[in-house]
Amino acid sequence: MPFTLPLGAGAPDFCLPATDGKCYTLDDFAGAKALVIFFTCNHCPFVIGSNEVTRRTAEKFRDRGVVFVGINANSILVHAEDSFRQMIALMETEKFPWTYLRDESQTAALAYGALRTPHFYVFDAQRKLVYSGRGIDNPREAEKSTVNDLDNALTELLAGKPITTPLTNPIGCNVKWEGQEQHWMPPEACDLV
Repeated sequence: MPFTLPLGAGAPDFCLPATDGKCYTLDDFAGAKALVIFFTCNHCPFVIGSNEVTRRTAEKFRDRGVVFVGINANSILVHAEDSFRQMIALMETEKFPWTYLRDESQTAALAYGALRTPHFYVFDAQRKLVYSGRGIDNPREAEKSTVNDLDNALTELLAGKPITTPLTNPIGCNVKWEGQEQHWMPPEACDLV
C-alpha cells in the first residue's frame, strides 16, 4: 500500500482538538460540498510564504460550500513553535478562515500519508480524494508563483469536471515525525508524480 492516500480513497476519520477549544471529527464537516484537508504548521517558511494565498483560496470558495481544515502534526520536540499553545496564538493573530487541528499523536498524518507542509488533499461531496499535492508552484515565494493547483482543482470539481492535474508533489518542509531527526521521511514515502 502506498504511504500517501491514493486518488479515489475515502477521507480517513480523525478526532482532534482545534484552536477554538472544540474537538472535531470528519462528521463535523459533513455539510461541505468539498473538503480541503491540509497538513500545515506554524514555522515552515513554505507555509508562511503561502498562507495568504491559501487564505484567499479558502475565502474564494467558502460561499460555494468548500470547507478548509488545517492539521498540524509536527513534533514539538523537533520544532517547539509548533505547539498547540502557539497554534492558538497564531489563529488569534491571523484569524485564518479554516479550522486548525492539532494531531499530537500523528495518527492523522499517518492515515493521510502527509509528506510535507503544506500538503493539500481535496475531497468531493462523497469524501473521495480527487486532488493531492501542492497548493501553488512556489509556496516559499508566493509572489513568484505562476500556478495555483489547489484553486484549479476546486474550480474543476465544483464545475463537475474531471481534475486536469489530480496529483502534484507537495512543496515544503517534511512533516516533523516524533522521535526522528528533522529531515527524516518514512521509508515508504515517495513522490506522488
